[in-house]
Amino acid sequence: MPNEEHEEIVYAPARELVRRIRARELSAREVLQAHLDRIELTNPRVNAIVTLLPERAMEQARAADERLAAGAAGGPLHGLPVAHKDTHATAGIRTTSGSPIFADHVPDTDDLIVERMRAAGVVTLGKTNTPEFAAGSHTFNPIFGITRNPYDPARSAGGSSGGAAAALACGMQPLADGSDMGGSLRNPASFCNVVGFRPSPGRVPSWPVPAGWATLGVQGPMARDVEDVALLLSVLAGPDPRSPIALATPGTAFAGPLGRDPAGLRLAWTPDLGGIMPVDPAVTAVLEPAAEVFAGLGCAVEEAAPDLTGADEVFRTLRAWQFELAFGALLDAHPGALKPSLARNIAAGRALSGADVGRAEALHTALFHRVREFFSRYDALLLPVSQVPPFDAALEYPPEVAGEPMPDYLEWMRSCWLISATGCPALSVPAGFTPDGLPVGLQIVGRHRADLAVLRLGHAFEQATGYGLRRPEVRRVPSPIKPPIKPAIEPPFKPPAMRPFQSPFQ
Repeated sequence: MPNEEHEEIVYAPARELVRRIRARELSAREVLQAHLDRIELTNPRVNAIVTLLPERAMEQARAADERLAAGAAGGPLHGLPVAHKDTHATAGIRTTSGSPIFADHVPDTDDLIVERMRAAGVVTLGKTNTPEFAAGSHTFNPIFGITRNPYDPARSAGGSSGGAAAALACGMQPLADGSDMGGSLRNPASFCNVVGFRPSPGRVPSWPVPAGWATLGVQGPMARDVEDVALLLSVLAGPDPRSPIALATPGTAFAGPLGRDPAGLRLAWTPDLGGIMPVDPAVTAVLEPAAEVFAGLGCAVEEAAPDLTGADEVFRTLRAWQFELAFGALLDAHPGALKPSLARNIAAGRALSGADVGRAEALHTALFHRVREFFSRYDALLLPVSQVPPFDAALEYPPEVAGEPMPDYLEWMRSCWLISATGCPALSVPAGFTPDGLPVGLQIVGRHRADLAVLRLGHAFEQATGYGLRRPEVRRVPSPIKPPIKPAIEPPFKPPAMRPFQSPFQ
């Protein structure tokens, strides 16, 4: 059974841990040790953290305590232990992107998202699992295997930030970084009963990327509650000269209290985006009462959905184009080394003409204006995060949804990637459980760049319901479900073809 004192530490809000570390009520070393013990207890069951650096992390925690003792104030995340997503480059720490091609790759520099978290004071634990090159919303790869759902290890934890979400749910870390092109912050948050936020493009600048002007993929925060998501966003957001689309609003805009009375807001609720996607009845049964919660908070709620005509073509075309740009040369250099679904996405990108991309951009612009007009009537849109509850982890993706066959590994995630195409900020917040005890998330979508308004609304829902406080069972298993955690490989390794693109895909 878990240690009671450690239980209190590992499920404490990140903001509370920072306060206690700064007040010298807890040391960074004590906080780290509690999380390391938790990882030892729970990670073999779910396989969330795939590279672990306990000695290195303890050295960082010791240095963090010494800085406080010397009178330093410490950053906003001072002393918090965090494992970064394995597609985010970490200097001196193995970053595999879930690909055998890069199984021993150790970058020389940090991605910007990691750079900002380290500057804010995090203690780097290691890396969290992801599907190969973050392609897909189920976390598995040939190096580390499957990340399993904390509430039922036979089920998927979602993806591509599945390792991050599972680690949060199990108390292995208080905050997590992730990325989202087609739902990879929102989908695993929904599956694991945590909070994931897809910010507006440019809110969290990305670097390095080969297409700096692209807006389909973003990076962003995950946590166990909305206030901690806002805390991490306050560190990740803000301008950077290396990103041409970085928004000028400083991250400190998200550092204040989120409490606001939502009474009087006009909300649209749709169970299926106006009938354009199938949704498992178990998901709908959990989410329909959410509208009643908002009505009870004084909001005006009615069933309505924006016109998303063309969003399918926008997403699939621009995604295929970006996949070819990011991974085409890698496929040529290593034929047969990429998973078939990823190779097909690259081939689709190569089949595009200039006219195809031009049409997608025109449709993208028209979509923006229709959604803008929709949000002139509503303050936010409520809909499912995922069209299904967590599915069998042995499957690559669910073969059908509500009796409708799914032709590929993207189709079952339309509830997320249709929203990605709009460019609007979107939050996944815990909304309840199926009769089988599987988590279901509610997606809250806001107006163009209205990130703070979305977080405030999600916070109000969270405070009214408390679904995120339901924790998964914790027990020790006799042996790992998958290959054990491997130590970091310190000697630098350069693959012969190209450095992997650290992309916010999926």
